[in-house]
Amino acid sequence: MLSIHKNGKAFLRHDKPFFYLADTVWSAFTNISEEEWEYYLDYRKRQGFTVLQINILPQWDRSKGREHLHPYIQNDNGYDFTMCNAAYFQHAEHMVKLATEKGFVVALVLLWCSYVPHTWADKLRRTVVMPKDCVESYVETVDRYFSKYHPIYMVSGDTDFESDDIIDYYEIALNKIKALAPESLATLHIRGRLDIIPSRLEENPNLDFWCYQSGHNAQFQSTAYTLAQCFSAKIPPKPVINSEPCYEMISYSRRQYGRFTRFDARRAAWQSILSGAGAGVSYGAHGIWNWHEKGLSYGVALGEGFLSPYLWREAIHFPGAWDYSFIKDFISQHGLFGLSPFVGLIDAPAEIRAARQKNTLLIYMPFNIELSLRPEMEVERISVIELESRRTMSLDATLANDLLHLPMHAFQGDCLYLISGN
Repeated sequence: MLSIHKNGKAFLRHDKPFFYLADTVWSAFTNISEEEWEYYLDYRKRQGFTVLQINILPQWDRSKGREHLHPYIQNDNGYDFTMCNAAYFQHAEHMVKLATEKGFVVALVLLWCSYVPHTWADKLRRTVVMPKDCVESYVETVDRYFSKYHPIYMVSGDTDFESDDIIDYYEIALNKIKALAPESLATLHIRGRLDIIPSRLEENPNLDFWCYQSGHNAQFQSTAYTLAQCFSAKIPPKPVINSEPCYEMISYSRRQYGRFTRFDARRAAWQSILSGAGAGVSYGAHGIWNWHEKGLSYGVALGEGFLSPYLWREAIHFPGAWDYSFIKDFISQHGLFGLSPFVGLIDAPAEIRAARQKNTLLIYMPFNIELSLRPEMEVERISVIELESRRTMSLDATLANDLLHLPMHAFQGDCLYLISGN
């Protein structure tokens, strides 16, 4: 099971530092066959992923058309939330069991915003709303089937908090699941670009760490680092994760033409980690989260209006997943579980992010320029890693008036600087 590191910035698993490297597979319980699940688990395990983010209830904007079980008996309003379908939860539990046996931690969403009245999703298109007086019994069902596997509970999914009624739903769910499963960590998965948590939730001691979402709007990709700064500044300190950076090959939201590339996803990850969200990061592939298959329909008009996804058999091989795997390996091998944002860069563009732990300084450089900084240590070695090719080179710098001047490196892609000193 997971716990919080004494530094308040990282996780422990079996008392050892643990990097939260999640893949996003919201639609697993409705869309994936057991044979597909086995293949998926084996492939992501080989890549080094440690966490799987799954929606317990059917994902409202998943790819549709495949027959599946339903969590509750269906009626004219969608579901009768007083009539649980045990077969659905038994099926979901079996999938969780298979995942945990292969070493994954599952992060389970209790209530996606589409199940809560008056959220942005409910206003956009009413789907199935759970009555408030059914929330506790639903959480009891969740606990009965899943808590034995020590999951993380993401109490909310993609939510905003525009009314007291919305807050009530999540407060009830949070307090109930922590009463039933106090050893499971709990957090909130919130809407893209949201930076304010209502005090009733922010001050609730049952929240163990922060998740934010920089999301899929091309105009607001800077939130990968601005939201990391925001949440890491909260008191008391808690681990922070960008739980939904731009998915690889998802289109820009609001039907803007274009798709996020491997580079875009990698940039969002490093900018998050070096700006205060160093406990981990979540990856997403457009075609995996919604588990798209030939013959299924995908509602491009739902949500933020994304273009059609790739087939899951194609999306699982997107190269960006390996870039995220490298992040986990790099952080773990260097023991960098206590990084703090570094503010010693001189007149650097905001997109360049840096963090330090003791005598190790990391700088993420999306595009190649000369750079000056106050190192605050005696520099011994500077290595530059081109992140897409993983080629490395050493870099000679000059020191003058306590400023370290770094020349341009020789690579064309985005790079990570590893500066070691004493």
